[in-house]
Amino acid sequence: MKLSGLRNLLVSLSTAVMLSGLAQAGCLDKPLRGVNLSGGEFGHQNIPGTLFRDYIYPTQKDLQFFRNQGATVIRVPFLWERLQGESMGALNAADLAQLQNASQWAKDLGLCLILDLHNYGKYQGKTVGSAELPVDAFVDVWKKLAAAFPDPQWTALGLMNEPVAVPVPQWLAIAQETVLALRAADARHLVLVPTGRWSGAHEFHKTLGGVSAAEVLRTFRDPLNNFAIELHQYADAGYSGTSASCLPADELKTTMSRVTQWAEQENKRLFLGEFGVANNPACLEALKAQLESMRSPAWLGWTYWSAGPWWGNYAYSIQPSGHLEPAQLQVIRPFLAP
Repeated sequence: MKLSGLRNLLVSLSTAVMLSGLAQAGCLDKPLRGVNLSGGEFGHQNIPGTLFRDYIYPTQKDLQFFRNQGATVIRVPFLWERLQGESMGALNAADLAQLQNASQWAKDLGLCLILDLHNYGKYQGKTVGSAELPVDAFVDVWKKLAAAFPDPQWTALGLMNEPVAVPVPQWLAIAQETVLALRAADARHLVLVPTGRWSGAHEFHKTLGGVSAAEVLRTFRDPLNNFAIELHQYADAGYSGTSASCLPADELKTTMSRVTQWAEQENKRLFLGEFGVANNPACLEALKAQLESMRSPAWLGWTYWSAGPWWGNYAYSIQPSGHLEPAQLQVIRPFLAP
């Protein structure tokens, strides 16, 4: 064999070994930076609704696009009612298959998938932890989902999107019980534990129901220490994620800095599950400030809100459309790179 041929062979073997090692390492050993791919939570007026008419799940094409931008994680919102038609019942095979397909595509691309139960603390109109919907029902769906996605290297569990229906102290007690139950069932996944109400970083230290999320989460317990505190932080004045105006960048930096300092002092990890802005100079500056505020190792990562092919002209969307590239994506891309 000629020297050039031997050199090419060695390079090929070295590359194969490196890629094999990356595949085995999984997604949860590196910073998680990416986007929400919306669709599974759409059509909430129609439950269960019709797939591809009322709601959708991520496509391989969309996963590939954001992987090409440098994303390492995709957060996938879905509705509890669609995955489990009856409380404590079996998981719906058709919807579960859609999520499992997305999970496999993500794994093939080296992406981590966050399962986001996008229910705001309710199920079929009943509040989690109430007499009509006991905590056991919430634990049940997560134990079944953890079993259906058995590879903790590639799947993380987002317990509940913005549990506004449940008082803060009660919600955090439910989250604690759920994490302990999952560990007792041998689920080893990363668990994202949202704070109360709308999960706003600006409310993390605020006393709500006689206690702040910061106080309660100081003593939150996970036998595997494999959890992160999920926060959301929109840049508009009402923190709603609906306005085209944004707060000053310095004000957002102060908000982010306060929770970062708390996490560093308490040796806790944070994850920003939702944040987004409209396309104008002030908001793009605010977006950059938020991204710069998450350089501390205390931040496990973030997912921008939002993308997905059904958003249309939604002001915060970074879904590609024709040859136009959203300005927000241009701001985000440098922060996706390792």
